[in-house]
Amino acid sequence: MIKAIFFDIDGTLTTTDSKVLASTREAIRLAQAQGIYCGVATGRGAVNIETRIDHLALDVFVLYNGQLVFTKDRDIYLRPFAPEVLQQIVTFADKEHRQIMFGGRYRTDGSHLMKWSQNSLLKKVAGWMPRWFPVRSTRRLLQDFSPNRQKSRYQKLSIIQEPIYQCVLFSAENEAQRLQELLPDCSFQRSNPYAVDIVPKNGSKYRGILEFIKASGIKPEEVMAFGDHYNDIEMIQKVGIGVAMGNALPEVKAQADYVTATNEKDGIYQAMKHFEII
Repeated sequence: MIKAIFFDIDGTLTTTDSKVLASTREAIRLAQAQGIYCGVATGRGAVNIETRIDHLALDVFVLYNGQLVFTKDRDIYLRPFAPEVLQQIVTFADKEHRQIMFGGRYRTDGSHLMKWSQNSLLKKVAGWMPRWFPVRSTRRLLQDFSPNRQKSRYQKLSIIQEPIYQCVLFSAENEAQRLQELLPDCSFQRSNPYAVDIVPKNGSKYRGILEFIKASGIKPEEVMAFGDHYNDIEMIQKVGIGVAMGNALPEVKAQADYVTATNEKDGIYQAMKHFEII
């Protein structure tokens, strides 16, 4: 019996216009009426989260790829970077003049480019960009000619004195091994080809979900999860029912228990109906 359902946001819970379909709202309402917890498991942070989910009434929030977990009534799990690990990230970003954003509980700061990239409209534009977009050469161009290039640009930010749960780095996919070598105390979660989310080591959406269900007396097999990208694969593999959206990457679909319709075509409602959740 399913007791909790988690949804990725971009490409899953919301459409390309950042809206929640009427069918999705109805499916979640029907599930909640049965006492099923419904929440998000996302790389997004807490800033403007209500807008990100189109003001949908949810029960639990697994944010920053599992590093920040709370309900409407209480905090359940807060796992920021250890100070020395955050300093490693800041030193790396300053030394290489990288485009990076730091995510705290109540605000974000860092590269203007990375802050703008979190805008829903820009995420929609990014969805139209081809996978062969020259991320690596663009990154090098920004490193060499950024108008904000400074010796200690990020070291001076006041936000790094606060708990930081996730950093978002402009980065090509082929840089993964190098980043792991440079920042061995971090894990890397990717939801698009242009940027990577950096979190404390072994952090993931699934780990955040585990913290919630442990606090709520729920077993992993009593959880359902929906997603579409790389950072959704682990939770889709390990929960009781893992659902890939019709618009999901082939690698995600291969790991799912069920592939539903797209985020534009009532995919969430269809899957919840298929498994007789509603």
